[in-house]
Amino acid sequence: MMPLQGKCILITGASRGIGRQTAITLASAGADLVLTARQTDSLQQVVHEISNSYGTRVLHFAYDITDESKTKETFRQIKKEFGRLDGLVNNAGILESRLLGMIDEHTMQTTMQVNLVASIRHIQYAARLMKPQRSGSIVNFSSIMGVHGNEGQVLYGASKAGIIGATRSAAKELAPYQIRVNAIAPGFINTDMTQSLSDEKYKERLNSIQMGRIGEPVDIANLVWFLCSDLSTYITGQIIGVDGGMII
Repeated sequence: MMPLQGKCILITGASRGIGRQTAITLASAGADLVLTARQTDSLQQVVHEISNSYGTRVLHFAYDITDESKTKETFRQIKKEFGRLDGLVNNAGILESRLLGMIDEHTMQTTMQVNLVASIRHIQYAARLMKPQRSGSIVNFSSIMGVHGNEGQVLYGASKAGIIGATRSAAKELAPYQIRVNAIAPGFINTDMTQSLSDEKYKERLNSIQMGRIGEPVDIANLVWFLCSDLSTYITGQIIGVDGGMII
């Protein structure tokens, strides 16, 4: 029996990068998936790839995670189609670099709504489905910047630090229901975001990593797999860095 067979897991931001790789990794372990993203075409490509390669059941919903009504409808469909939810992966997020004095109100509101408020909203709806079954795993995405900060990342760092507070508080609240809540704090990972850096910045970040290489999305996906599986049933309230020794 595959480790995640029989489990239903929701992944936000599943159309590319870490979210896409997480969907593929969890499907390969037998999980049924509910995938969300804003980009319909790229999301459908991921669904097609998983369906053809692994044969697991996949539902997908294209919407902006800040849309409360669409979020509520997605969870309603999960309950209707699967009758349960075993895992939530709060992966979707945005990064806008702004120095202090240059952070406009729109960027501030959007970053907080996407990175923090929408994640908390998804946790609330997930908990409602998980409580009656007295089991479940919620995996939130913080960042190395949410733990240690970074120049030009006051806004992003604050939103990801908020995820840490939400994770630890939710872990305490949901532990009596046997629901685990943990967060992952990725370091320098090979995604579209890092590929857009200048050569100078890229080399500077790479040189700060003790293992001497950039992280790959699968390095993160493997940890999500572990946290969603029954191998981690006594782990909750943890913030786990995946950064190749960038911060020790």
